[in-house]
Amino acid sequence: MRIAALALFYVALWVSATSVLGKRYMRCELARKLLEQHSFERSLLSNWICLLEHESELDTSKISSSPNGSRYGLFQINSRYCQDGRRGGVCNVKCQDLVEENIRDAAACAKRIQAEEGFRHWNGWQRYCRNTQNLPNLKVICGI
Repeated sequence: MRIAALALFYVALWVSATSVLGKRYMRCELARKLLEQHSFERSLLSNWICLLEHESELDTSKISSSPNGSRYGLFQINSRYCQDGRRGGVCNVKCQDLVEENIRDAAACAKRIQAEEGFRHWNGWQRYCRNTQNLPNLKVICGI
């Protein structure tokens, strides 16, 4: 009982610490960042923004659970792509690094997932973004 309470305390402490380090983006701010700093393809940018709005609400600190494992950060990357406490998983990254304001590791991992599996990997994209009519027109909205 005491160990379980201590474990819950540390999980709560870790989650609150990562929440402080996270950031919630505005749509156009994030679109520019993905394009200019992380070399996302312009032709896919509307798909990415739609996906991120529905998966994480543009919040880098979001952590959620699913029957297939936890999902981390802005891109809601499944725990099989990362490892708790040290680099590992398919993307060779710490899960904790996926919930930070610095999205370098998360962006690289998400691009790898998309290249291997396509956007269908993300339920949010399948449900809300598959139909191109639902994608944001970033040229009009953001001037991109």
